[in-house]
Amino acid sequence: MASSCCLDQLNLLSTDDFRVMNRIPRVMKVPGVISQFEEDQQTTSRKRVIIVSNQLPLRASRDPVSGEWRFEFDENNLLAQLKDAFPPDTEVRYVGTLKADVDVADQDEVAQVLHEKFSCETIFLPVDMQNKFYHGFCKHYLWPLFHYMMPTTGSDGVRFDRSQWQAYVSANKIFADKVLEVTDRDDEDEDHVWVHDYHLMALPTFLRRRSTRVKLGFFLHSPFPSSDIRILGLHSESKRGRTALEYYGRTVTIKILPAGIHMEQLESVMSEESTVRKAKELKEKYKGKILMVGVDDLDLFKGITQKFSAMAELLETNQRLRGKLVLVQITNPARSLGWDVQEVLDEANGIAKEVNKKYGEPGYEPIIFIKGPVTTQEKLAHYAVADYCVVTPVRDGMNLVPYKYTVCRQGCPALDKALGVDESSPPKNSVIIISEFIGCSPSLSGAIRVNPWNISEMANAMYSAIDLPETEKHLRHDKHYKYISSHDVSYWARSFDQDLERACRDHYHKRYWRIGLGLAFRLVALEPNFRKLLGHTLNSAYKRSNSRLILLDYDGTMMPPTSVNKGPSNEVISVLNRLCDDPKNIVFIVSGRDRDTLSQWFSSCEKLGIAAEHGYFTRYKCFNFVLI
Repeated sequence: MASSCCLDQLNLLSTDDFRVMNRIPRVMKVPGVISQFEEDQQTTSRKRVIIVSNQLPLRASRDPVSGEWRFEFDENNLLAQLKDAFPPDTEVRYVGTLKADVDVADQDEVAQVLHEKFSCETIFLPVDMQNKFYHGFCKHYLWPLFHYMMPTTGSDGVRFDRSQWQAYVSANKIFADKVLEVTDRDDEDEDHVWVHDYHLMALPTFLRRRSTRVKLGFFLHSPFPSSDIRILGLHSESKRGRTALEYYGRTVTIKILPAGIHMEQLESVMSEESTVRKAKELKEKYKGKILMVGVDDLDLFKGITQKFSAMAELLETNQRLRGKLVLVQITNPARSLGWDVQEVLDEANGIAKEVNKKYGEPGYEPIIFIKGPVTTQEKLAHYAVADYCVVTPVRDGMNLVPYKYTVCRQGCPALDKALGVDESSPPKNSVIIISEFIGCSPSLSGAIRVNPWNISEMANAMYSAIDLPETEKHLRHDKHYKYISSHDVSYWARSFDQDLERACRDHYHKRYWRIGLGLAFRLVALEPNFRKLLGHTLNSAYKRSNSRLILLDYDGTMMPPTSVNKGPSNEVISVLNRLCDDPKNIVFIVSGRDRDTLSQWFSSCEKLGIAAEHGYFTRYKCFNFVLI
C-alpha cells in the first residue's frame, strides 16, 4: 500500500492543501482554477516577528548564595535592539540557546521564566551536541570558509569530522521544531520568521518542509563570498538593489542590507555619568596627543597585527609623530578559544612591545593594548575623545564600530559639557580609516579605505588622515553622521520586513509540492490551475499529431547525474534511433557539453539533431554544426 507521502507526490497535492481548505471559496469563479482566498475574513491578528539566533540576546547570572537565576537583555546585542525597532503593535519573540550552563532539573523553570518575562523560547542542547555544533562545525569549518580560509586539519590528521556535521544538522532540526511550536496557531500567516547567521543555515529547509506559508527570511552577518552567487546556476533579475531568484517556482530575494545602530540607546549610554567621567579623564590623560582608537574582537581576521605593524612603519618614517601619536587598541574577549586566537594575541603583544620599546619614552607609549572585557561606557568614552578610528579587518561582516565612533564624536549635551565643547568650539569632526574588506565600507563614502594586507598603504593612510584640514574632517564627519542617524536599527528592521513581505506576496496564490528527502528536500510552487500531465493524455496527443518536435535534455534526464560513465548506453542509442526513424518526428539532444563529445557519442544516430553548449552550436542530422 502506498504511503500518504507517495500519494501526495503522485497527485501533486501537498498536505498543506488540506490545511487551508477552509480558506478556499465555496464557489469556483473559473472551472478548475482556485481563485484568490476570501477577503471577507474580518479577524485581525497581531503581527508577530520571531527572531531566531544561535544564542538569545540575554545576560544570565546566578546568585551564588540563593542559587536564583537572574536575566536581563544585553542591550549591546544587535538582536536585542530589534525589539525596539518594530512598531509598538508588533509582538517580538526570540528563539535560541542560553549562554549559561543550566542544570537539567532547572531547565523547565528557567524556560518558563524566559517565556513569560522576556518573550524568549529557550533551547537546551545536550553538552556534546553543543560543543560539536558550535565550537566544532560552526567555528572550525563554516567561520573560516566564510572568511576565505580553509579549515585547519585536526590533531588527528582528519580535515572533516562527520560527527560535527551531524551535530550541526541535529541542532538545526531542534531549532526548527522550537520555531514550529511558536508558529503553531491558526493565524501563522501573520508570523515573520527571521533567522540569523551561519549557525542556522539548515533551519529554513526543515522549517519549509512543514510550513509552506510562513514568511521566512535569513540574514547572514558574515561576509558572503563575492560574486559566487553566479555559480549556483539560478536565473536572477536585479531590481533596485535586490536580486530576485526564481527557485522551484518561488521568488527568493537576495539583498545587501547593512545593519544599523540603536541611536536612542547609544545616546542614552553616552549621557551616563560613568561615560562622561571616563571621557573627561581620557581627555586629560591624552592632552596634547594625537589619539587613534581601534575596537575589535580578538580573532584571526580583525587585522590587529597589521594595524600595529602600520603604526610601527608610520613612526619609523615620520619622526615628528613620535611622542605625539597614540593608538589605543581595545580587544573584546575571543568568542571561541583555540590555537589561532592565542597565536594572534602572542604576535600582537610582541609587535606592541617592540614598538613601545623602540619609540616609547617615559610617560609615553605609542600603542596602548587593552585586553577586554571593557565596559560599553569606557568604549564610548574612547570613541568620544579619539581623533581617528582605525578599523582594518582582513575580512569581516558588517562591523558597527565606525558607526558608534561617529555618533560619539557628534556627542551629546552631557559629554559636550564635560569635554568643554560649546558654541564657540570648532565644528564636530571625525576621520575613519577602514578596511575595504568589511561590510560597512561601502556605506561610509567619506572614510579612507585601505587594503590591510598592504602595511605601507595603511601607514600612508594614517598619515593622510592626520594631515587632513579641519574643514575636510568636518565634512566627512557630517556626511557619515547624516547617513548613520537615518539608517539606524529601525530602518534596518523596517527594510528587511518590507522586503520579506514583497518576496512572500504570492504565497497564498500557489499550491506546493514537496519533493526530495533530508537536506535535498525542495518545495515546488505551482500555479493554482496547474495540472499534472497524465501519461494516457500524452500518448493520445502523440498518436494524433502529424508533426512533432522532441527536445531531450541529456545530463540528469537521459543519463542519471550519478552515472560514472557519462556516455549514452546502447539502450539510449536504440530508443533515439527508433524516435528518429519516425518521419513525423524531429528529435534534438540539448546539452551543455561540447560539440565534439556529443558528435562522437551520437555518431550512430544519423537523423538526430544536436544543440551543443546550450544551443550555441547546432546541427541537424549529419550536417555540420552552425553557430546560432
